[in-house]
Amino acid sequence: MRKRNESVTVEHERAAAAAPAPLDKGCSLRHSLRLPAAADDTGMKRPLGRRYGLWFRLRKLIIWLLGMYIAIPFLVKLCPAIQAKLVFLNFVRVPYFIDLKRPQDQGLNHTCNYYLQPEEDVTIGVWHTVPAALWKNARGKDQLWFEDALGSSHPVILYLHGNAGTRGGDHRVELYKVLSSLGYHVVTFDYRGWGDSIGSPSERGMTYDALHVFDWIKARSGDNPVYIWGHSLGTGVATNLVRRLCERETPPDALILESPFTNIREEARSHPFSIYRYFPGFDWFFLDPITTSGIKFANDENVKYISCSLLILHAEDDPVVPFHLGKKLYNIAATSRSFRDYKVQFVPFHTDLGYRHKYIYRSPELPRILREFLGKSEQEHHH
Repeated sequence: MRKRNESVTVEHERAAAAAPAPLDKGCSLRHSLRLPAAADDTGMKRPLGRRYGLWFRLRKLIIWLLGMYIAIPFLVKLCPAIQAKLVFLNFVRVPYFIDLKRPQDQGLNHTCNYYLQPEEDVTIGVWHTVPAALWKNARGKDQLWFEDALGSSHPVILYLHGNAGTRGGDHRVELYKVLSSLGYHVVTFDYRGWGDSIGSPSERGMTYDALHVFDWIKARSGDNPVYIWGHSLGTGVATNLVRRLCERETPPDALILESPFTNIREEARSHPFSIYRYFPGFDWFFLDPITTSGIKFANDENVKYISCSLLILHAEDDPVVPFHLGKKLYNIAATSRSFRDYKVQFVPFHTDLGYRHKYIYRSPELPRILREFLGKSEQEHHH
């Protein structure tokens, strides 16, 4: 009987331990029951808070970007110098950390670095690469030897590079090597404000620099043919120069334009980075400031006053200067009266070749194209 009472007592204690605590006046049980619910609410609020904070930051970023997108056109309109900087890109020096005084560091052991002074307070850096046949003789020679070499029986190409970078740009160096291997002297330089050249960039200044270098070459090259090759923005300098030379009746033996445009306004409107091209008032905001800065590079007008053979090279997959602008320039030149006694040729490079904006020098057909075209130009020159 006693054991039975003890077992009943134990069971009663277990039941009491398992039973819920009684409610007190402060409803402590109710609070204890709510604690898990409160914990659940906190767990739900934290991810919601994180999501709200992320959305708030994203919304702030979108508003800031939208504000900048709207503000930039007004900034460019108020400060035309900004647009001029974007056209020239002379502050972009690629490749970095190269010594332009040492072209041999770029694999040009047969190249000499000069400095010429077109105007007071303006100094331009020049590279002169001799033909491959003179490579061995050129090693260790000074500037006077290189200047005298211009009088050897080899034609000369004055190369006018595009915007950004320097005369030591990788694709430019590769072109010098190709042209040198074909038997040409190659003279190139950095316009004032580019590379290690001193001065402020402008279309007038760039054209004058090119004129100064051309006259410097002619004073040393004797009767050797002198050709002018312009690439990209350099085509604008090239046609400015050749128009001026033709007006003074000292034209070059031929003009070669690689990846040319019609004029800077059409190029800016067609440029793939022109994210504002559909912006209301695009011309007023972006193109008019270019003209206000005195930048035209009017190839389409210049070719009407040029009297020498013209070769245009353009890749169909050019992402910087659209192919159709090069073709349009050719059509203008081909129907111009100034070219009626001269050869005008357009050479397209198919998209599949992948030459894009600056790799036409890779074409195995380029030597033949130049040999055939410039050979005919030399015949015209002698006649």
